[in-house]
Order: sequence, then structure tokens, then C-alpha cells
Amino acid sequence: MKTLDPELMPFIKLMGLQVPSAEKDRIIGEITVRHDLCTTGNIMHGGAIMAMADALGAIGAFMNLPDGHKATTTIESKTNFMRAAPLDSKVIADCIPLHVGRRTSVWQTTLRNEEGKTIAVVTQSQMVL
Repeated sequence: MKTLDPELMPFIKLMGLQVPSAEKDRIIGEITVRHDLCTTGNIMHGGAIMAMADALGAIGAFMNLPDGHKATTTIESKTNFMRAAPLDSKVIADCIPLHVGRRTSVWQTTLRNEEGKTIAVVTQSQMVL
């Protein structure tokens, strides 16, 4: 099984994204909402939510790369926002594959608060390079 060197994705360190579990069929990520990830009202910026999900989908796509391929790239992403994630709260994301093929994969990331309430659902497509 492929493993991801965190140095290949320095942006996850900048975001403060922790990845306690990464398997081919499920990636779990956690982030504590810091002030620099917020927008007006001290809630997590939508772009930070999307970036978190994108990073997890990229990890999953990378872990499922066919032999001989070394990279993927996001080619489409859609986000539905349900509720805010306030400053200092924890966001837990669960990312699963909806499709893994030779040329593309599709990932769905559900981001929840610590009470299990959905913050957002992101569906993204990754292309094999």
C-alpha cells in the first residue's frame, strides 16, 4: 500500500490538518478552528473547509493510484454547507471513495463537529496523472 510523505503536501501542515487514519477506503482528518482559518464572525472560512476536504480526497486518490503513476490532481469539487464551525471548535472529516478507476476517482468528505452534526459535504473528482 502506498503511504503519503507529509512533505509532499506542505499545505496540510499550514492548515494544521491532522490525519489520524489513512486507509485506501477511508481517510479521517481533524482540524481545530484557529483564528487564521476564520472569516467574519469567528467561523471557519468556507475555503478552509473545502481545502481540508480536498487534501483528504487527494490523500485517498494518491493511496489508490495504479502502479506506475505518481500523482493526482483535483478536476472538480462541489461543497454543500450545512452549519458553521466556530473558532476553537474541532472539525472531524470522514473521506470515502465513491468510485476508484484507472483514470479518475471520486471522493466524498463529510465534515462534522464534535457533536456529530454535519458542517459540510464535499464531493470531488481526482484525475490520475
